[in-house]
Amino acid sequence: MPKLQLNRIKAVLAEKNKSSKDLAAHLKKTESTVSRWSTNEVQPSIETLYEISKFLKVDIRELLVSTKE
Repeated sequence: MPKLQLNRIKAVLAEKNKSSKDLAAHLKKTESTVSRWSTNEVQPSIETLYEISKFLKVDIRELLVSTKE
């Protein structure tokens, strides 16, 4: 069964030419934690998603996979 994709953190980082290392440093988190978010192994809290959206200068909704088809 394929892993459910819930967030687009990895894609948005690429779109904004930022690295997971940049994000980890900004949030004061380990690179491993950011990697687990980027691969959808675990999900960040809503508060953390908000901080990520501010760092990447995107609407928080852009970090989530749409439920509309």
